[in-house]
This record gives sequence, C-alpha cells and structure tokens, in this order.
Amino acid sequence: MYIEELREYLLNKPGAIECMPFDETTLVYKVGNKIFALYGIDNIPLRCNLKCLPERSIELREQYESILPGWHMDKKHWNTVVFTEEIDYILIKELIDISYDLIFQKLTKKIKSEIENK
Repeated sequence: MYIEELREYLLNKPGAIECMPFDETTLVYKVGNKIFALYGIDNIPLRCNLKCLPERSIELREQYESILPGWHMDKKHWNTVVFTEEIDYILIKELIDISYDLIFQKLTKKIKSEIENK
C-alpha cells in the first residue's frame, strides 16, 4: 500500500479528519477528535501507528516482524505497522478498520450520532 492509498482509505472512514498537530511531517487521522491512526510522511518504509486490542497486539507482534509496539504510543494498545512485503494490503485494511472501530466505540452517543447522520 502506498501513502496515497493509505491516506484515501483513512479519510474514507465516516467522520475522519486529517491534521498535523505535532509537526509538519506527521499526519494524524481522527474521528470525534480522537486519534485512530498516524504516520510520518518521511518514513521509508512507510509505517503507521494503529490502535489494537492488547491480546491481538501481542499475537500480531509474535506473528509479524513488521508489527512492533506503538512508537511514542501506549505499547499495550498501539502497534506500529511497518509497510513491508510481509504485511499485505488486506491485513493493513483490517488493522485500520479495527483501530477506527475501537476509537469510534468510545465516542459519546451524541458524537457517534452526528457522524452517522452526516
């Protein structure tokens, strides 16, 4: 997956916005003002931080060398996914979906309703 495809997939999530609150090279994706993904545009290979359930995070890290504890994040709940040949497009999309869903589920009913009714 290339950076343009990643960006498009992230922004197609309901209510997703893109911003750069940390610096001019880190793109952050939020839903309901909560981060669900972020990556540095200068990273080669591309790598993206995504939220995950703690049990699944451990499984993924054991199964894939390209999935690491979240860089500058809570390592229990966040993974850094390095975009190598080991990680296919289907798995990347699945991990993005999980991250988005985990964040969306924690939003207030009001914010969820506003996003769902747009």
